[in-house]
Amino acid sequence: MTAPLSIATALGNALADKRIDILRQIGEGGSISQAARAAGVSYKAAWQAVDTLTNLAGTPLVARAVGGAGGGGAQLTEAGRQLLAAADAMAQARGAVLSRWQATACTGTALARLAVRTSMRNQWPCVVQRLELQGQIVRVHLALETQVLASGGDLRSAPTALASRITQESAQLMGLQPGVAVQALCKATAVRVVRATVPSRAAQGVTPDAFCFAARAVRVARGTSGDEVSALLDAGVQMVGFAAAGSGLRAGSRVALTVEDSAVVLALAEV
Repeated sequence: MTAPLSIATALGNALADKRIDILRQIGEGGSISQAARAAGVSYKAAWQAVDTLTNLAGTPLVARAVGGAGGGGAQLTEAGRQLLAAADAMAQARGAVLSRWQATACTGTALARLAVRTSMRNQWPCVVQRLELQGQIVRVHLALETQVLASGGDLRSAPTALASRITQESAQLMGLQPGVAVQALCKATAVRVVRATVPSRAAQGVTPDAFCFAARAVRVARGTSGDEVSALLDAGVQMVGFAAAGSGLRAGSRVALTVEDSAVVLALAEV
């Protein structure tokens, strides 16, 4: 059984995003590595594009068969094809709107500034659960709604707890209240990855306000400044972060990923 496709969440702020181009290249060529070359990005970046879109769409977009060092075959799922069709339709509609208004200089500039893309690689659709006032700061408690397989093979909703620490003014300007749909974003460099056998939060070097997620490493890119780890959370979404250099982690390793609430940024989800 496949989770329903969330087109509005996946395309809400990515109309001109290269991620859609990568998805289209996968559909045309049947290869992640070929799609990466065609889009002018690295193989790792192409995988991350697929992971992010899958998180936002809430359902698998690519059926993948990982090969050796040169990559493997891949094909779009029905949801992936639907998402591309929706992206094309939205691009046409957006083009019609822009052509109508771009003649006015100030309006055209404002519209261009609204089409903002972000470098934050971790992006998840969430729902505000409650607001906790802490002086001039508001701790926004979130439920990251995911779809995972239950023991009988049926999909069930699996809310995962997360929080973001923002100012009262930001919460007011965004109109945040319980039930509001938002997107939570976090830089990969703000996510700490350790082997799951590390015994305590203190040993992981994180504060009591940090959130910890159990996961399985999917890809590991080693580096002198740290090992970049792409992981599949037990809750069913992808997340990327960094482990210490020489961590010894590899694909299949059980890991724990932690992120501080102060590192989580909120954006209003388009509907």
